[in-house]
Amino acid sequence: MFTIRVQHHDFDLSAEHALVRARHRDVGAITSFVGVVRDINDGSGVSQMSLEHYPGMTEAALKRIVNDAAGRWNIIDATVIHRIGTLQPSDQIVLVLVASRHRRQAFEACEYIMDFLKTRAPFWKKETTPDGSRWVDARSVDDDAQQRWEAK
Repeated sequence: MFTIRVQHHDFDLSAEHALVRARHRDVGAITSFVGVVRDINDGSGVSQMSLEHYPGMTEAALKRIVNDAAGRWNIIDATVIHRIGTLQPSDQIVLVLVASRHRRQAFEACEYIMDFLKTRAPFWKKETTPDGSRWVDARSVDDDAQQRWEAK
């Protein structure tokens, strides 16, 4: 069973890592990605970011993404935690953690999950800048990253 959480409060990477190791003795590799709020985006300073989601739909989308990854790679365990609410620069936004027997599978599955999370999970981000608030648009680089997996 995989762990999927959407939450306001911060997460502890070390604690999440330890939980996976405690649940599985056959893990040979654990990879992780932690996304962090930047203090600048598209040339403007960012003083805070607000994240919204569609409850229920968001968790279901994240589960589908992780299950799709598990269908491609031999994943022993996976954790996806995405924060919502108001965050400040340097705050953690997202954790993707993948455990497998071998590093290549863990690396690829982690990257796949993050690439699809950016394009398929219903989150909305609003940045506060010196010029006011603005919604963050989808990026073509995220679409490109997702599409490369569809070619494989």
